[in-house]
Amino acid sequence: FLDLIAQQVASMKSEYNTDLAFMLMNSFSTSKDTLDALAKYPDLGTGADLEFVQNKAPKVTASDFSPASWPSEPGHEWCPPGHGDLYPAMLGSGTLDKLLEKGFKYMFVSNSDNLGATMDLKLLTHFVSSKAPFMMEVATRTDADKKGGHLAKDAKTGGLLLRESAQCPEEDEKAFQDVSKYKFFNTNNLWVDLVALKGIFEKHGGSIPMPVMKNAKTVDPRDKKSTPVLQLETAMGAAISCFEGATAVVIPRERFAPVKTTNDLLALRSDAYQLTKDFRITLAPERNGVPPTIKLDGRYKFVDAMETLIPEGA
Repeated sequence: FLDLIAQQVASMKSEYNTDLAFMLMNSFSTSKDTLDALAKYPDLGTGADLEFVQNKAPKVTASDFSPASWPSEPGHEWCPPGHGDLYPAMLGSGTLDKLLEKGFKYMFVSNSDNLGATMDLKLLTHFVSSKAPFMMEVATRTDADKKGGHLAKDAKTGGLLLRESAQCPEEDEKAFQDVSKYKFFNTNNLWVDLVALKGIFEKHGGSIPMPVMKNAKTVDPRDKKSTPVLQLETAMGAAISCFEGATAVVIPRERFAPVKTTNDLLALRSDAYQLTKDFRITLAPERNGVPPTIKLDGRYKFVDAMETLIPEGA
C-alpha cells in the first residue's frame, strides 16, 4: 500500500509539474514502521514534513468505564480516537499553522487503504469554484456498502451530516442498510479549506464539535475472551456538519477501492480490480462499477489467517 501511495504521489508531481505536498497522519503504533517503509522515497519528505502523529486515548472497561488494564501487553490499553482526530491532531501538532504559513489553502484527505483516491485537478477546481469550505466525495451505495456511513440532511438546519453504523440504534439497522432509502455513502475522500478549518477552531476555543461514537471491542483485539472495552472515536467525515455551506459531490466508483477487512483485501487481489498507469487500484471495466461481494468465515478475520487460503496468491 505504501509503495503504491509513494508511486501515486510521484506520478501526480510529474503530471501536474508541481511539488505537491504530501503528509500522513500516523498513530502511535504505526509511525515508526511507516517512516521506515517510506525511507526509500526521500522525495516524499522526512520527519515532520512527512507525518504528524494523532493522539491516543485509553480504552475504557465496558463494565465500569474505568481505564482498561492489560499488564501482559500495556500497549493494548490505548487506542487511536478514530480518524476524526485528524483535525485536532493537525492543530495540536502545529501542522495546520505550518501549512497555512507556507501558503497552503486547500487539503485533500483520503484513507491510505483507498488506493483509488488521488488528488484530482478537476475535483479541486470544482471545490475551489464552489467556494464551499468542505466537500465530501460520495458514491452510490450497493449491497457491499450498506454498513458504511451514509450522507443525510439535518432536519433542523437543512445542512449535510454523516451517520455511521455505530450511531444507528439496533431497531433502525434495517432502514440504515436500505440502499434505496439512503443512496449515497461517504468515501472518506474529503476536500477541506484550511482557512475555514482554522476559523472553526478559533470559534470553538480550540475544538471542533463532532459526535463521539462508542465502539465495542476487546482489550486484546486477537483475544475475544479478553476484557470487553469501549473505544471512543470520531469520524473525519462527520466534520461536514461543522462547516456552514459544506457540500458533497458524487464520484465514479473508480475513486473508491478501500480495504477495511480481509474480504476487501481478497477482492482487491483478484482480477476484479486493475492497476492503472498512475498506480491507482480501480474496478475492472467488466465489473460495471459493482464490486464483488466476498464473505469469509470469521476465522479468516486477520491477514495471516487469510493468507492460508491463497498460499499461491489470489
